[in-house]
Amino acid sequence: MSHQTVIDAATLRQWVEVAAPPGANAGLALVDCRFDLSEPRAGRLLYLAGHIPGARYADLNEDLSGPVTPDSGRHPLPRPESFAATLARLGIASGVQVVAYDAANGAFAARLWWMLRAWGHPDVAVLDGGYPAWIAAGGAVAGTESHAPAPAPNAAAPAIEAWPVVTTAEVAALRTDQRRLLVDARAAERYSGSLEPIDTVGGHIPGAENHPFSSNLAADGRFLSARELRHRWQSRLRDREPSAVVAMCGSGVTACHNLLALEIAGLPGAKLYAGSWSEWIRDSNRPIARGASPGGSPS
Repeated sequence: MSHQTVIDAATLRQWVEVAAPPGANAGLALVDCRFDLSEPRAGRLLYLAGHIPGARYADLNEDLSGPVTPDSGRHPLPRPESFAATLARLGIASGVQVVAYDAANGAFAARLWWMLRAWGHPDVAVLDGGYPAWIAAGGAVAGTESHAPAPAPNAAAPAIEAWPVVTTAEVAALRTDQRRLLVDARAAERYSGSLEPIDTVGGHIPGAENHPFSSNLAADGRFLSARELRHRWQSRLRDREPSAVVAMCGSGVTACHNLLALEIAGLPGAKLYAGSWSEWIRDSNRPIARGASPGGSPS
């Protein structure tokens, strides 16, 4: 049992259904990451209404982010000691296979995937197609009284001292470095500044290219094949190494989807700008740009 990028619902069903009682397999931790940016309580309510047996809920705002500050973006990473406590509650320890899922496309589950990989926990995968794929595969549904693995009694010592991210100062310095590639995962209209439903300012960081995270997905909401993802990302890289990529989005969440897609494609090594657009615009002196991406659309 070792999946480090994505897992299909049929395989996960086999894992869950061999456990007795359902979800009690100590080597597997299921994490429900469903969330709605416009209605923060919606994800937890969906979890309470029904979830994969044995899953625990991780809230983007409360568990996968830290407190917002005047200088931070909308979803700063939590302090390592806080995340260690979250992992204890979720029943995640060394050697445990983690499967994260959300409502469909992996945009929120990928945040936990990246955090665990950065933490040094390699055995974490995103359920391809999310909860709808589980239902379509005939997976069982549990309510609030379902069995779940017992959480660890105490939080382990943090595995890292600081998150391995690119800072705003570093992004400012690399904007004109042609050897690096800043990639923005937001939808094209948000990147261009023609529509901004979340942040106070529309547009993008000058020099960034737009690679919407949705372009990693097929029409059914599942990830494209590794071969197709590799083709699209190599076209974006234009002879750069994957390690030249700095992934960003609105607040450091959907950027992780692009990082996951790169891993599926066999192109590891890209880095995360966790503060992203919502942190960049905290200082009105930082430059912004509007208009279409100079890199074009991946295809």
